[in-house]
Amino acid sequence: MADERVKQEAVATRPGNKRRRPRVVIVGGGFAGIHAASGLARLDVDATVVDRRNHHLFQPLLYQVATAVLSPADIAQPIRTILRQQKNAEVLMDEVVGIDAEARVVSLASGVRIEYDYLALATGATHSYFGHEEWAKQAPGLKTIEDAIEIRRRVLLAFELAERQMVERGWHPPLNFVVIGGGPTGVELAGAVSDIARHYMTHDFRHIQPDKARVCLLDGGHRILAAYPEDLSARAEATLKKLGVEVHTEAQVTGVGPGWVEANGERMEAVVTLWAAGVEASPLGKMLGAPPKVNLDERGCVLVNDRLNPPGLPEVFVLGDLAHVEQDGRQVPGVAQPAMQMGDFLGKAIAADLGGKPRPVFRYFDKGDMATIGRMSAVADVKWPFRAHMSGWPAWFTWVTVHIFFLIGFRNRLSVLANWMWTYFTFTRGARLITGDQRLPGWEEQTEAKRSDKGRAAD
Repeated sequence: MADERVKQEAVATRPGNKRRRPRVVIVGGGFAGIHAASGLARLDVDATVVDRRNHHLFQPLLYQVATAVLSPADIAQPIRTILRQQKNAEVLMDEVVGIDAEARVVSLASGVRIEYDYLALATGATHSYFGHEEWAKQAPGLKTIEDAIEIRRRVLLAFELAERQMVERGWHPPLNFVVIGGGPTGVELAGAVSDIARHYMTHDFRHIQPDKARVCLLDGGHRILAAYPEDLSARAEATLKKLGVEVHTEAQVTGVGPGWVEANGERMEAVVTLWAAGVEASPLGKMLGAPPKVNLDERGCVLVNDRLNPPGLPEVFVLGDLAHVEQDGRQVPGVAQPAMQMGDFLGKAIAADLGGKPRPVFRYFDKGDMATIGRMSAVADVKWPFRAHMSGWPAWFTWVTVHIFFLIGFRNRLSVLANWMWTYFTFTRGARLITGDQRLPGWEEQTEAKRSDKGRAAD
């Protein structure tokens, strides 16, 4: 206990840290957290950003790391680097393990306890397997750099194992790739995997035909991109089919195993299975206390008012994917755009408090949504500065422009632009590295099954 008090005092009273200034603790270094910290730069407060990783990740481009277009460093930036010019901000690489809302203290995994005047929770969301956590081993999702590298490993390894087995035995299991979930991430992954097989692998292998790979996109709804207008959903499906992707809607997945996926009672082989079907909020919201003190929705998001506070906790702000905010009768979506706006709102709310003025009301300004579908094709529901439904090359160019603009760091923008130009003009991918385990879940099972079939046929 004595050591714990020393740690607490070390954080609370380090040189230059004036206790008279309000302390704002921001948990999470994603879009909401970074914008929240930046919005406090001109205020008379001390900001502490806590994240268990040392980097901010530009998640909209994460699938391009997973499909070997970009390297992890292209879309990630150290949080310290982003905030190094902000004199009233400090960064702790640690994890919050407890929140005492009454005492206004957060507990970290290192044993440190930090007092706060304001607390901003912006820890985002993670995968949801709808009660089937055992599927995670067979079907990785895409939320972190580690996830992206694992997906890249599996996709590239499938082609390498097929080539090796073709040389050794003269045959290989079918190269079937299954993506579960028809939202933006699922659509982008399916299109990118098809691109890899049809455009980037065809000249690199001597004994297999990568362009014969089968890519299936499964979704439980009646159309993909359900949050988009119906015409854009239809255009996206048509584009995927031109790329050779098999789109299966109203496909209820009931089982995922090594080398197979079961949907609507039918089992299909899958050399690689990817999960993009659901998300749930990080568990941090539950640390604020059990209902009725803090109410959570079915995904674990914290229900907040129009000032982003849980009822009865005006000093606590919940931002980004962790927040359930209702506006005009609908929930504000858990994507990057509202997360950034919520982060910006924190500074405005605290500035109002410091100035003795009423807090403003948070209002999400929807500028639209975009999703890419393979090479130089996308769909975009543009709502600002004009309203339009775009698809094909114009939508893709808009998508490129927006993502380059919002990338943090000038070097990152140049690097990503250079990689995109090299990839799209030379049909080569510069990040095709396989690291780690050289085994693929289900490969041996499929190989053994095929060998048994061949043996019975020979008899």
